[in-house]
Amino acid sequence: MAASDITTSSRPDAAGAPERELTDGFHLVIDALKLNGIDTIYGVPGIPITDLGRLAQAEGMRVISFRHEQNAGNAAAIAGFLTKKPGICLTVSAPGFLNGLTALANATTNCFPMILISGSSEREIVDLQQGDYEEMDQLAIAKPLCKAAFRVLHAADIGIGVARAIRAAVSGRPGGVYLDLPAKLFAQVMDAEAGARSLVEVIDPAPAQIPAPAAVRRALDLLKGAKRPLIILGKGAAYAQADEAIRALVERSGIPYVPMSMAKGLLPDTHPQSAGAARSLVLKEADVVLLLGARLNWLLSHGKGKSWGEPGSTRFIQVDIEPREMDSNVEIAAPLVGDIGSCVEALLDGMGSGWAAPPSAWLEAIAARKEANLSKMAGKLRKNAAPMDFHGALGALRDVMAERPETILVNEGANTLDLARGIIDMHRPRKRLDVGTWGVMGIGMGFAVAAAIETGHPVLAVEGDSAFGFSGMEVETICRYQLPVCVVVFNNNGIYRGTDVNPSGGSDVATTVFVAGSRYDRMMEAFGGVGVNVTTPDELGRAVRAALDSGRPTLINAEIDPAAGTESGNIGSLNPQSSVQRKKPAA
Repeated sequence: MAASDITTSSRPDAAGAPERELTDGFHLVIDALKLNGIDTIYGVPGIPITDLGRLAQAEGMRVISFRHEQNAGNAAAIAGFLTKKPGICLTVSAPGFLNGLTALANATTNCFPMILISGSSEREIVDLQQGDYEEMDQLAIAKPLCKAAFRVLHAADIGIGVARAIRAAVSGRPGGVYLDLPAKLFAQVMDAEAGARSLVEVIDPAPAQIPAPAAVRRALDLLKGAKRPLIILGKGAAYAQADEAIRALVERSGIPYVPMSMAKGLLPDTHPQSAGAARSLVLKEADVVLLLGARLNWLLSHGKGKSWGEPGSTRFIQVDIEPREMDSNVEIAAPLVGDIGSCVEALLDGMGSGWAAPPSAWLEAIAARKEANLSKMAGKLRKNAAPMDFHGALGALRDVMAERPETILVNEGANTLDLARGIIDMHRPRKRLDVGTWGVMGIGMGFAVAAAIETGHPVLAVEGDSAFGFSGMEVETICRYQLPVCVVVFNNNGIYRGTDVNPSGGSDVATTVFVAGSRYDRMMEAFGGVGVNVTTPDELGRAVRAALDSGRPTLINAEIDPAAGTESGNIGSLNPQSSVQRKKPAA
């Protein structure tokens, strides 16, 4: 019997006793996932997991097949962020597993719950390095890159293996988990009743962690004494889904806030307390900063340096479920360890009803800076020129998102990403998905597919032409599943810009230059979707509205001035420059 034909079956024992029902590793993996409320798998089929995908689909699970494992892994990771359940990525062994590792490591870094499940070669052959098909010690390779890694060798342990992976992925600080399933495991047969008993339904996989009362009082005392307080909302706050409590904390305190990019929309960017348009001022001048699900990593200049005031002038309150995060870059004056929801509720309880608003001078200074910056930007966003620059194009998309706040925005690129963060306002939580902590390119199409699958909402993916190249083939996946995804490629013919030249004068183009005049829209047309080419912001706005209205897979090639970009967007300082002038050899 072929593996694809195996179903839960029965057979008589040797003594001719009544038939007993049997099951196998394939069905036990599927049953273990379903028992824990997991109904979607993202992956790429192939040996030895092809039949696992077929049987999962036959058992009513949704199995979304991609063209590359990294994109499937990114889809699983963002599914975990959106649902708070671990997203599942299923890959083949060795090269397929390696392709999924980038997404697994990125999920761990960004605290997205995800499980990478990979088939693998048999242990006895791998350990003796005898040259098996796609032989690799996958567990050893995965361990440094994820939160936990497990291997299951016996069908009776599948239930425990899946349960451990789920709990590891979502408990405490969420992250990526690797689950190694050797090929022989799937075909192992056991008694169906015993198999059912071996399955584990994970109870309370992410228990609340209540903050210590003394820590809450310490944090509130620090906020009470602040003259220039600030709240920074991170994607951990968005993941927590404690939206109403967070809004109550911000509004009752009266403290201005700055959202990190994936926290945008927890409160609308148009909220009067939003200080995003005065970010430079508030980071530089704040004397007490409450970090709510945000980390003092490079995205916040590590809490020191030119972006902040004099060393020691800013005191930090940090809310995080991971104690080791405290003092990672600067001293944390009031560490508050616990889950976001519990910590925010504790702060609200401690504030009572008589909390005083921050000093008016602080609020007025922020309001003045916001007004000046927004006024300065307004003209750039209304520029309807051909070819487009980034500001004019993003201004058109800003208007579309304001009209359609339930649309999910996926965003990646250099200038396309950096400028969109500040220009496109978000109005609902967990509607902005982007490159996160590592700033890694290539998340676009995987995130877009999963966002559409998990929420059913329309998705607008705004991509730099370079970033799109990492996952662009997945437009076929979008068309295959007829997903309501509109992809906009900001096409300026290159990385950063399309005007660089080869400094040697040779015939090869510069390393950052692509084929001029590329028509990415025709890729979508090739797979039955809608392709549109636009040259002005007005055309772009009309095309995006039509795409979102239709719900059809659409790709819009937005022609951007090739000279409009800047090196590395807003992080050019991270790109080292050579100070050595070398002479060319004599002819």
